[in-house]
Amino acid sequence: MKSSFGILLALVLFFGGLNCARAEESESGLTLPRMVSLRSSLINARTGPSTRYPIAWVYKQKGAPVEIIAEFELWRKIKDWEGTESWVHKAMLSGRRFVKVVNAGENNIYAKPEKDSRVSAKVEDGVVGEIEECPEPQGMCLIKFENISGWMPRSALFGIYENEVIK
Repeated sequence: MKSSFGILLALVLFFGGLNCARAEESESGLTLPRMVSLRSSLINARTGPSTRYPIAWVYKQKGAPVEIIAEFELWRKIKDWEGTESWVHKAMLSGRRFVKVVNAGENNIYAKPEKDSRVSAKVEDGVVGEIEECPEPQGMCLIKFENISGWMPRSALFGIYENEVIK
């Protein structure tokens, strides 16, 4: 009797573990977490993965980077540059890569990927720019802000992982 119970318990734990492993996988087949951007300048972020859940937040900055941390059917749980988590419909997200300047005040945009190079412009915190390249794992990134491109340190940006390379 005890051995039957032990076998049954082992099977339950085994198959229960399989279900848990599947829950960790991305429904879209893409890696989690991953960085994306907001597709529109007006996006309702909800407390859960459906329009039945209340709106917790409204995003108003098209292109702002967010991190997808979970998926449920057509909904994506995102984390923004302030650490706020909410759910948005996947149609409101884009795979285009942008960054948001998060260092307070004015930030230098450099002509070359070295901090001792010429400062070609300055940008305020909160501004969003498109990633053109981040060729070195811990180096600077070439960012395009409307009609100005230049190099910025990763530490000033949200929207790229610490050792991520984009060419």
